[in-house]
Amino acid sequence: MLRSGREYLESIRDGRTIYVGSERIHDVTTHPLFENCARTYAALFDLKADPANRDTLTYEAEGERFSAYYLRPRHKEDLRKRNLAHKRIAEFCLGVMGRTPDAVAGSITGLAMNPGYLAGQSGGHADNVLSIYEHMRRNDVFSTYAIVPPQGARNKDYYQSSGLAQPGLAVTSEADSGVVLNGVKMLATGAVYADEVLIGNIMPLAPDQRKQSITCVIPLNLPGLSLWARTPFVRPGRSEFDNPLTHRFDESDTVLVFKDVKVPWEKIIVHDNAELSRNIYVKTPAHVIANHQSNVRFATKLRFMLSVASLVTKATGARDIPAVRDTLGRLAAYEAGFSAMVDGQIEAFQEVDGGYVMFNRRYLYAAVHWAMENHSAIVDTLRELMGGGHFQFPASINVIQDPELESMFRNYWRAGDDEPVGRMKLFRLAWDLVGSDHASRATSYEKFFVGPAFAVRNYNFVNTPWDEVHAVTESFMRQYDAG
Repeated sequence: MLRSGREYLESIRDGRTIYVGSERIHDVTTHPLFENCARTYAALFDLKADPANRDTLTYEAEGERFSAYYLRPRHKEDLRKRNLAHKRIAEFCLGVMGRTPDAVAGSITGLAMNPGYLAGQSGGHADNVLSIYEHMRRNDVFSTYAIVPPQGARNKDYYQSSGLAQPGLAVTSEADSGVVLNGVKMLATGAVYADEVLIGNIMPLAPDQRKQSITCVIPLNLPGLSLWARTPFVRPGRSEFDNPLTHRFDESDTVLVFKDVKVPWEKIIVHDNAELSRNIYVKTPAHVIANHQSNVRFATKLRFMLSVASLVTKATGARDIPAVRDTLGRLAAYEAGFSAMVDGQIEAFQEVDGGYVMFNRRYLYAAVHWAMENHSAIVDTLRELMGGGHFQFPASINVIQDPELESMFRNYWRAGDDEPVGRMKLFRLAWDLVGSDHASRATSYEKFFVGPAFAVRNYNFVNTPWDEVHAVTESFMRQYDAG
């Protein structure tokens, strides 16, 4: 069942417990700090429900229509369909929202492509994987994830020696009906807007941390579960003109705090198996299917950044200076090259168990690494191309509401044939992309959303066919002898 934007908004007015500092947020769909982004998510549901987008954003199975991001691909054309759906959603958000509804849906879909990996392993609940997938697919569920412990919880020896409670989320008791969870999990981007959350572990756990291995998918309105959101970047009274990206796309980041939260057995994927709780992502297509979405999103964002860079230099009159053209050419090559890396994941697809296919794992991790390594430098380049242009405009576009100020603004801020309101609009957008609070958060997000740099490089290391790589040199050396 495909939901409309209105139906989506109704679903998140469900009594969840959200805090910004000590303020309790009762309804994100009407609160001034959250309502704009809630409407953006609603618009995404309407985009998907629009008959004009039927072939791109949905697929048919068993006589019903489902979101394309729940499609389990069996051939290359299915991968193309998933890719195009991600691209359409990313284009709607200019690639600046990481946790759109298609993101974590990829993790669940990837798990459902190989539930047998959990079968027969201690603590694995293969049947639950399929039932959770079917529930999410049929109800058009928007899920986010929280799959890392708080930083303070990673030194378990400290808590064992100090006598303090270990803050990482763990099972504290069990019953016939399910388990009870206590502790903290992070960082649930978009949780204040989502229906459900995947709780898991992307970082390795020690064997004696099996009670923290709990992996489940739960509604975000369970009793005892509270969402502690960071300060929203939206500022009451600021117009969309002055902060266009922040206004629409501040998806929020949230720490989840569990206090005697009861989770039924049917919602649990892994329990009491530290190694399995992490391996389910990398030993199934889950991590690859999910992160192809992140690659598509970044490619869209890269094109957006290239567009802004070119328009800014055009507005400043610097676009035809040889050095500036050289810089724009480099950015254009980056954008084309990264898009080719994403397309290559489809062309060099891999077959997996069960008759399914997935995007090329090695190419995907190479693209993740490229984005992590280069985003900050691209932002700096765009900032250099802007110069001090942003700071030369008035504090707000509300100057045009005063006739005297408007007259001076339109006179003194004109640049040739470019009228000042349009120039200010472009520079406000560019600054929100590279220099605002929203932009600063995005820089950290692009650097760490898949994990620290050493983890991303390790994904590349372990997925390299080293025997094949070594054979290139070794086979040549076998063609000649010493002396």
